[in-house]
Amino acid sequence: MIVDKGIVFAGQEGTKRQSCAFPGICVLPNGRWICTFRAAPKKEPTEGQHVLLTWSDDMGKSWTEPSSPFSPYTSDGKYGLFRSAMMTSLGDGKILAVLCWVDHSDPKLPFFNEETEGLLDTQIFLSLSLDYGMNWSRPEKINTTSFNVPVPITGPILILKNGEFACQFELNKHYYDTVEWKHSSVMMFSKDKGKSWYDYTIASNDPENRMFYWDQRPGVLSDGRILNLFWTFDRKTATYLSIHARESKDNGRTWSGMWDTGIPGQPAPPVSLPNGRIGMIYVDRTSNPVIKMRLSEDGGSTWIQNSELIIYGSQTETQTWDKRTMQDAWSEMGKFSTGLPTTAILPDGSILVVYYSGYHNDLTNICWARIGGNYD
Repeated sequence: MIVDKGIVFAGQEGTKRQSCAFPGICVLPNGRWICTFRAAPKKEPTEGQHVLLTWSDDMGKSWTEPSSPFSPYTSDGKYGLFRSAMMTSLGDGKILAVLCWVDHSDPKLPFFNEETEGLLDTQIFLSLSLDYGMNWSRPEKINTTSFNVPVPITGPILILKNGEFACQFELNKHYYDTVEWKHSSVMMFSKDKGKSWYDYTIASNDPENRMFYWDQRPGVLSDGRILNLFWTFDRKTATYLSIHARESKDNGRTWSGMWDTGIPGQPAPPVSLPNGRIGMIYVDRTSNPVIKMRLSEDGGSTWIQNSELIIYGSQTETQTWDKRTMQDAWSEMGKFSTGLPTTAILPDGSILVVYYSGYHNDLTNICWARIGGNYD
């Protein structure tokens, strides 16, 4: 059941903090909740976007005035902005932030080129805080030249069972490139706490390039398995399928076959619960957008229908329509005013969920909910 909820930050109409989206949440050992999100005058284009950071030391009752710790940055001779930041607690007040940097040489360009299906140059940076998020080191770029394409992050740095770090991202293609876009989800691995990245695996890819397993949402479960959930798009029919999943039992080096969960929507990372179950938060867009949770008792193979809990029921009308092309899908995404839930487990075993929502895509808030109980 939902035991508490509130607003992290309300979008400020008529300001550069009007459109708030792409939240991240991190729970520190001292109980602090740190939330990051992207703020901008509008959802698109990229002009004016910046990352804000705020925290709560009283379980969401109050939040600090947001700061903007990651300034615009020039990389490879190009001026760029940070689009999102995801945090990972390393203990003892240490936090590692993974940042998504986007080329801002031409402020008027949208993130996605609908003519070519290309993306603005997108790079990955890391920054470290040693004092519970108050101060941050100079961002340092991760070397992803093995791919030499835009690489938007899909979530925070994961700490795997073997102690290695995993950086998660997707493969896109350059903005004006006219070759076919071949999508993949990737995990890169570090043995030295992010100083270098020695290996990678492909977490999702369709050799026929028909299925796009978008927005990978991996979670490291209590038994060490990685359960990865995907928002699944059929490029041929321009339709969304049910959430698909696969798992790794060897720290992301190999992956099981993909399976269909039977649940429509866009997932958040799965979380292990104290009673051995797994919780999955997701956005169901089959009508008006609704954020829900379901439970699994068999490691994520099936999800119990009568466990379904509505976390947020949007009052807006449906924000999806019949699509014919990839361009239609991206245009549709730009109209979303609710979504992108992310999760964390609190010390008492309750689930913290953070998401964005609003009545209009250019005026949205960052919200939170805490789900408690024994999940029986």
